Amino acid sequence: MKILVINAGSSSMKFTLFAMENEEVLAKGVFERLGSENPNLIYKRPDGFKSEAVIPVADHTAAFKEICRKLVDPENGVIRDLSEIAAVGHRVLHGGEKVTAPELVTPAIKGIIRECFPLGPLHNPANLAGIEACEKAMPGVPNVAVFDTQFHQTMAPEAYLYAIPYEYYEKYGIRKYGFHGTSHHYVTLATAKFLGRKVEDTNIITCHLGNGCSMAAIKGGKVVDTTMGLTPLEGLMMGTRSGDMDPAAVLRMVDLGCTAKEVDTILNKKSGLFGVGGIGTGDMRDMIAAADGGNKRAALAIKMFVRRVVKYIGAYYVLVGNPEAIVFTGGIGEYSHEIRGMVLRELGALKVYLDSAANDAHRGKAGVISTPDSAIKAIVMPTDEELMIAKTTQKLVTK
Repeated sequence: MKILVINAGSSSMKFTLFAMENEEVLAKGVFERLGSENPNLIYKRPDGFKSEAVIPVADHTAAFKEICRKLVDPENGVIRDLSEIAAVGHRVLHGGEKVTAPELVTPAIKGIIRECFPLGPLHNPANLAGIEACEKAMPGVPNVAVFDTQFHQTMAPEAYLYAIPYEYYEKYGIRKYGFHGTSHHYVTLATAKFLGRKVEDTNIITCHLGNGCSMAAIKGGKVVDTTMGLTPLEGLMMGTRSGDMDPAAVLRMVDLGCTAKEVDTILNKKSGLFGVGGIGTGDMRDMIAAADGGNKRAALAIKMFVRRVVKYIGAYYVLVGNPEAIVFTGGIGEYSHEIRGMVLRELGALKVYLDSAANDAHRGKAGVISTPDSAIKAIVMPTDEELMIAKTTQKLVTK
């Protein structure tokens, strides 16, 4: 069975085609800069083949048609006909409270995605556009929506409600939803297997650290708390997002003349490592290089980033109740031995100790990076959101 995974953004469409018999990636790529004068399609195969071309397209529907042409291209494609694709799995940001599991796309599900446009204004419209592009290009092929929020729906009201007048939750759905759910779910399953435990007996803290960052407290294989909130802005300091801050600071920014839209742009795109570090990028690799070169602001940004991760580990340790493992995933979590080392060196109070040699050795591959005498294992566990979506899609369409 072949499953195509689509992640449609406001100006991009990522794709991965899997052969599910051995979970092999056949082809992957991205159509980027959609809506600009020079949309660019990048197409890759595992054998090292790569093509890149500027292709004028008007929208997601036209972009998807070009992706399909690449997949079936007689010379460089990986399938003979689109009929070989059994189903399409879609990453969808927000399902609100109405969706707690992956769903076959129906008019009702598309209606829920539309209802959540106000909760995910940058992502949900694009996610729906991706679904409808697939429906037009491959009529009759099942589409499955896998929501970023669904894995976090096990949180109790005391975890997801904000301490504001209750009517704002009742009338407008203002509450914590959490994101990166597909990644946290995949890593929870993978870590349970790594530890030789049943998922329902697994208690861990998952740290998805990349350009976007979030953590989750997992008790009995289920989320009891997570750092992101109504939107992906809450929680940890990120590449360009501020994370937690006093809401009054926002009011002060408005008093200083910022419009609501300007504040939104500042907090989502000009803050975090980018805003504090002052080196023109929010990439942690660049931040570490700048700090190593003596840049004090870059060093400060890194310290702030690490401090927030450590703070949430402490809080989630209590919520989970002596977890078996602290799990690092995402671009930073998997590859930055520097950041992992800085975090673990602050966890002596929890009797977690860094194994420097193991930490250096485990970049992008699963393994324990804490010493044998640590009370809690620290583990690197690579995530694979696309594969998780593909497996979820396969399971749903073969019921």
